[in-house]
Amino acid sequence: MGFGLIIIGDEILSGKRADKHFPKVLELLGARGLSLEWVEILGDDRARITATLKRTFASDDIVFSCGGIGATPDDHTRQCAAAALDVPVVLHPEAKQKIQERMLDMAREANVPFDLNLPENLHRLKMGEFPQGAEIIPNPYNKIPGFAIRHGNGGAHYFMPGFPVMAWPMMEWILDTHYPHLFHQQAKFEKSVLVFQSMESALTPLMEAIESEYPQVKVFSLPSVGDAETRRHIELGVKGEPEQAAAAFARLVAELDLLQVEVQQI
Repeated sequence: MGFGLIIIGDEILSGKRADKHFPKVLELLGARGLSLEWVEILGDDRARITATLKRTFASDDIVFSCGGIGATPDDHTRQCAAAALDVPVVLHPEAKQKIQERMLDMAREANVPFDLNLPENLHRLKMGEFPQGAEIIPNPYNKIPGFAIRHGNGGAHYFMPGFPVMAWPMMEWILDTHYPHLFHQQAKFEKSVLVFQSMESALTPLMEAIESEYPQVKVFSLPSVGDAETRRHIELGVKGEPEQAAAAFARLVAELDLLQVEVQQI
């Protein structure tokens, strides 16, 4: 089981809008001692969205999906999720109630009569048509809910609007309601140094040796061409299970000293 993120919308891939969900999801998960395992960005293409969801539904991952759950012609996520599950879309009764409440609120704010049977109001109910068996996700911003699909051994997909003002509090509610038992369960250690006057190829044998000796540790290498403040260097470090990672870092520093390369602690 891992956390994943799907971002849907042609406007992201075209550059018309810049994605803000990826850094926010990292922040929300990190604050709870969790991490993101993968992210995919998809355009508004039904076949690609359906194929992606069919693949991710087959996992036990916990997936946030942002975008495409409206009721305009370029919104396909609800229908694609149903197609991937081979179930129909149906009007969720609680979603219907929430959408009607929202429409009534809007009519009151505008001081106009409310008629549920107006064509535009009937069309708005399509935003409550979800794959059969879905649960709703409350939307504190405007009441129009998202939907959730549970699958596999503890896996779930959570479908939310693309608007950050709606999606982000919905994500927080999901995490704090359904997954507090996962918070801060895995202690982690991460530490690195800056290495100057060396090439990654010369450091690779050391990296491989450390990962072989400490199986619960990952070694990472982040080369930089430098900037106005820092010379060309490699950020070299370890992360993983605290006890092993601490020992691996000590070994890393000691071996770098033997290689007589310039090292700067960070």
